[in-house]
Amino acid sequence: MKFHPKMALGLKGIIQDGVSVEDFSAVTSLPNYDCKEILDMLAENNFCTFESPFYFFESGAKLDVALGMLKGGFPVDEVSEPLDWRDFEGLTGKILSSKNFAVIKNMRLTKPRMEIDVVGIRLGVAMLIDCKHWKRHSPSSLATAVSKQIERTKKYVAKTESAVAVPVIVTLYQDKVDFIDGVPIVPIFQFSSFVDEFYGNIDQMRTIEKD
Repeated sequence: MKFHPKMALGLKGIIQDGVSVEDFSAVTSLPNYDCKEILDMLAENNFCTFESPFYFFESGAKLDVALGMLKGGFPVDEVSEPLDWRDFEGLTGKILSSKNFAVIKNMRLTKPRMEIDVVGIRLGVAMLIDCKHWKRHSPSSLATAVSKQIERTKKYVAKTESAVAVPVIVTLYQDKVDFIDGVPIVPIFQFSSFVDEFYGNIDQMRTIEKD
C-alpha cells in the first residue's frame, strides 16, 4: 500500500484507543486536512476502526504501521523515532496470540530480580523474548543481550515446573534471522514466519530445561 508522505510524523499520533482528527493534529503538529487524510487511509487499510468522530487503534497498531512503512521504503531513522518499547512488545505479543500461544508480557522474576519482556507458551514449550528497540546495535551489544537472556531463561526454567524454554531476541534493525550461541536474533518483520517455523526448527536453537 502507499502511505501518506507525512506518515512518519503521523506515527506520533497513533495512540491506543480513540483519537479524533483534532487530537491527532495536536500530537503531530500537522494540519487537520493532513490528519484526516492519514487517519482515513489507516482506517481503509484496517489499521484502525472509525466511529465518528474517533479513530480507534489497538495495542501494537503503531508498529504495524511502521513495519508497513519500512517495507514501503520510508527511511528507518524516520520511522523508528516515534516508536517505543511498548509498541514493540505489543506487536510481538499480538503475533504470538494470533498463532495460539498463551502470552505473558513483562514477567517478573525475583532473587535476583529479572524481567522477561514477552513469554509465549504453546505445546509445552516457552519462547522467552527480549525485545530490543535499538536505533543501532553492535555485535558486542547483541552478544551481551543474548547472554542476559540465557540467564533469564535459566531462571524461568528453575522456577517453573516441567518447563522447556527457548531464549529469543527480537529486534527492529536486524535484516535477517541470525544466531549467537544458539539463540535466534529475529527481525520483527520476520517474526511471524519465525513463529510459524518455530517447532520445525527448534532443534537448531538453544533449548533450556531442568537437569
